[in-house]
Order: sequence, then C-alpha cells, then structure tokens
Amino acid sequence: MNNDVKNRRSIRRWIIFFMIALVLSGATAFPLETELEWVRSWWPDKNAGFYYWLTICYEAISSTNKQYPILAYGYDWMAFAHIVIAISFIGPLRDPVRNIWVIEFGMIACVLVIPLALIAGPVREIPVFWRMIDCSFGVFGIVPLMIVHRKIKQLGAQ
Repeated sequence: MNNDVKNRRSIRRWIIFFMIALVLSGATAFPLETELEWVRSWWPDKNAGFYYWLTICYEAISSTNKQYPILAYGYDWMAFAHIVIAISFIGPLRDPVRNIWVIEFGMIACVLVIPLALIAGPVREIPVFWRMIDCSFGVFGIVPLMIVHRKIKQLGAQ
C-alpha cells in the first residue's frame, strides 16, 4: 500500500474519531440533570468536595428545570452546535487537502477552549479542577487535529 493511501486512511480514521468525540461530548448536554443524578448516586466518597460540588450543580439544574425549563433550551442548542460542528468535518473526509481550513478552524476552537475556561470559570464560580477538565477538551481535541493537519500537508505536497 502506498504512502498516499495510508495517509488518507489515517486522516479518515482520526477525523471520524474526532467527529464521534464531538457528537458524544455535545449529546451529554441533553440529559444533564439525569447524568448529574447518576454520577452522584455512584460517587464513592459522599464527603468529598467534588461530591458537594456535584450536588450543588444537580440541585441548581433540577430546581431550574422545574421552575424555568426554558433555560434548558440553551443546553439543547449547545448540544446541537456540537453536532453541527462535527458535521462540518465531512468536508475534510471527502477532500482533505481542499478542506484543510475546517481542520484549522477546529484547532483554533480547541485553543480558544482554554481562555474561555480560565476567564469564564472564575466568573461562574467553577472550581479550578473542573476548569482544568474543561481545558483538557481543548488540549486533547487539538492532538488528533494536529496529526490530521500534518498528514494533509504531506498529502498536498505530493
């Protein structure tokens, strides 16, 4: 198998992986109240600071959903945006060289996750450890995109 075919297969696998991860991370916004209750139910240390924070989050989401269910619509739109962004990666699946800009867009978005988490996190009183988890989405998200970007550049040079 020649290098061009291997590169295309690798690019395709990484993009599909990234798309699936993006859809899954967005889809978790739909059942947020249920997910928080589930995590709280199996969390081993009920005295831990993290459990306390989960409980505050659960109570906030639960009471908001009861009194103002319209606000959950924002989570629905966030989940939808993840799905739509994932769909945009179909372009590089079809023609990676021509659509490298989508990969670059994704890389920029991954970088921007970090300042958002570090600026908005304290304003919204998000604990530091959770801000680091949010930052990790940008760090881990950019890795497959950098691999794909490098491979697309190699393809384009051939």
